[in-house]
Amino acid sequence: MYTAIQPNRLYEQIVEQIKRRILSGELRDGDQLPTERELAEQFGVSRTAVREAMKALAQSGLVEVRPGRGTFVIYGASKAVRHSLDLMMRIGSHKWEDLVQIREILEPEIAALAALHATEEEIAAMQQAIATMDASLDDADAFIAADHAFHMAIAKGTHNQLIPLLIEPIVDLLHEQRKGIFYVEGGPQRGQYHHRRILEAILQRDPDTAREAMQAHLRQVRQDSQTAASRQEDASVEVRS
Repeated sequence: MYTAIQPNRLYEQIVEQIKRRILSGELRDGDQLPTERELAEQFGVSRTAVREAMKALAQSGLVEVRPGRGTFVIYGASKAVRHSLDLMMRIGSHKWEDLVQIREILEPEIAALAALHATEEEIAAMQQAIATMDASLDDADAFIAADHAFHMAIAKGTHNQLIPLLIEPIVDLLHEQRKGIFYVEGGPQRGQYHHRRILEAILQRDPDTAREAMQAHLRQVRQDSQTAASRQEDASVEVRS
């Protein structure tokens, strides 16, 4: 149950209580909150205050209001991080290479941790992602979605709850870069070669080899990204000519 709150800044206090339950894991992704009327009764406030609180939580990426269905907790922390990173990329002097460099710093150790801790279910998700990529060598969007799923399965395989929150928005923001790599000759096939090496190391529970395999994969990503960028620059020059 929620506790009655003081009359000043009512909606902020509602937000704080609900946010605390979400961050503690008491409320999970997909859980439905009580109705506006029920929450107003539990908090001892007006429905207007509850309505303002729901708006604030939705803007923070912690809940989603679905018309006719109710208000649901969403896995919003990663969404909020992505929004912040995207905003920084747009208004700052940051380059996409900065995000690639972050991957090079984080993902080798993430792969090493996954080799130690990933469950059979998480490994099965990696295998399924690779199989989907194999079947999608002529479909950029499907291939990229499966590529994303592969790296997220590895992140979840660390069993560190913060790692997926950090890595998902970074990988997600590089969608256009990954599409460029897809159209570099041999890019998807090279990616799959490295994906299989990473998976094999995780299957063997070999963190050192998993780390090295991820490092090699990200070197390939960087090289193919540079090739894709050069082609885009050449195409721009031809258009201006």
